[in-house]
Amino acid sequence: MKVFIRVTALAAAMLLLAIVGLVATVLVDDDAEATELSDGGGGLQGVPQEFRTWILKADAACDEPALTPALLAAQLYQESKFKTSRAEATSHAGAQGPAQFMPGTWATWGRDDDGNGVSSPWDIGDAVMAQGRMMCSLLKQARSSGYPGDVRALALAGYNAGWGRVEQYGGVPPQSFAGGETYNYVRTILSLMPRFEGPGRLQVSGSGTGPEALRKAATRIGTPYAYGGGGPSGPSTGFCDGTNGYLNGRCAASSTVGFDCSSLVQYAYWPKVKLPRTAEAQYGATSDRPVSRSQLKPGDLLFWAHGGSGYIYHVAMYAGDGNVLHAPRTGKHVEIAPLTSAMPQGDYLGATRP
Repeated sequence: MKVFIRVTALAAAMLLLAIVGLVATVLVDDDAEATELSDGGGGLQGVPQEFRTWILKADAACDEPALTPALLAAQLYQESKFKTSRAEATSHAGAQGPAQFMPGTWATWGRDDDGNGVSSPWDIGDAVMAQGRMMCSLLKQARSSGYPGDVRALALAGYNAGWGRVEQYGGVPPQSFAGGETYNYVRTILSLMPRFEGPGRLQVSGSGTGPEALRKAATRIGTPYAYGGGGPSGPSTGFCDGTNGYLNGRCAASSTVGFDCSSLVQYAYWPKVKLPRTAEAQYGATSDRPVSRSQLKPGDLLFWAHGGSGYIYHVAMYAGDGNVLHAPRTGKHVEIAPLTSAMPQGDYLGATRP
């Protein structure tokens, strides 16, 4: 049986950096309304909601302890970046769907797990459950094989190149095999796993527009920050404007699929509340409904500006329990962070309720 750890409070120190642009976080009093934070999803984060349920189900169906939700999520990200369209999720070799099954392999592992009457590698449920079954089997083979190395690495190599190649080399095929494809596939997925590991999804008590928006935003924990990226339909690549979107001297936003602060907020409330795109416009659209720090509730928006009532550069969602849900800056991911280490107190402008 897999055991998951409950998280009642999240603490993560964040480097303070005021960036002119579309950024997000929050700073409020500790006596504001508390909201329960818990793992709520097997230590899985940063996964689109339509994949989340199936990843957890596939993990639960396997009694192999080396299989975890984060391993399946990292593998899916490497295979398809959670894409599901035929144009985006068909490889040059003919692999299909978000888990990239070749037709012959699908014939072995594919089933109609979502109950829609069709067994298809393009259906998220069918694909993820088949991925889980195959990885579960490969992990068992790896454990009993006696080959040296991490059983997860061996199983991933078997998934990518076939178990016969693992047997041929007595382990993960070397870099000289297939131009390093399998070797790099294994290394990339194992390095990606921490990105999808807990703390998991934010659990929000109560109903209504604010809590519902916060729950939706929480499904995107772990999604990269992309300046100018994202919108009502989800994350997308962003852009650089000469000042924002750069990392280590290069334009990271144009090649990163993600959200910035205000697009995450817009996504969370859409379509029930159709907020405008930028932090400044969102403040303008909601400023007639101000909220004091002591009365903050889950989903309330908080704003920061340079020079008091000057340029608004930051918006975030109050997450309760002294925490904030936000897309912080280029190079970071959507996360939950302590309120007190979020942004300069002198820049705090106020809070509103959409």
